Amino acid sequence: MEVRVLKIQESLFSGEAVSVTAPGITGELQILSGHEPLVTVLKTGAVTIKDKDSESHSFEIEHGYLEVTPEQVTIIL
Repeated sequence: MEVRVLKIQESLFSGEAVSVTAPGITGELQILSGHEPLVTVLKTGAVTIKDKDSESHSFEIEHGYLEVTPEQVTIIL
């Protein structure tokens, strides 16, 4: 699935990933390819992206928004 982590005027990550773990407002979320569509608020914590080469990319966040479609995850900080 395609994953993008965006900040105003800056792209922190863009690429193919196997999974995304994020601190949802009601608890930790793990997103895998084919996930049901979802839009939610993110709280303080870590967003972790596992790419197709099994490397992890982690970002500490204060808040943000997560949008999921079956093929794409977009996180706006």
